[in-house]
Amino acid sequence: MNVWIAIGLTVVGCYAVKLVGLLVPAQALERPLVRRLSALLPVALLAALTAQQTFSTGHELVLDARAAGLAAAAAALLARAPFLLVVAAAVAVTAGVRALGG
Repeated sequence: MNVWIAIGLTVVGCYAVKLVGLLVPAQALERPLVRRLSALLPVALLAALTAQQTFSTGHELVLDARAAGLAAAAAALLARAPFLLVVAAAVAVTAGVRALGG
C-alpha cells in the first residue's frame, strides 16, 4: 500500500510542477536573467550528473574504467567528432579498460 501512496504523491507532484510552469506569466520568462539561466541550467545539471555517475559508487569516490571512457569522449569532442563517434569511443575505451582488468 505504501508503494501506491508514493506513486500517487509522485503523480500529484509532477502534475503540480507542470501546472506551476504553465501558470508563470510570459513576461517573467522573457527577462534576460531568466533566459540566461534557462540556457545554462540543463548543461550544468548534465555535467553534475555525468560527474556523479562517473566518479562515485555509493558513498565513495572511484577512478575506474568509466573515467577512461569519459576522457576518451572528451578527446573525441575536442577533435570535433560526430556525436555517435563520441559515444562509440567512450564505449570502446571503457570496455577495453574493463577487459584489461581495470
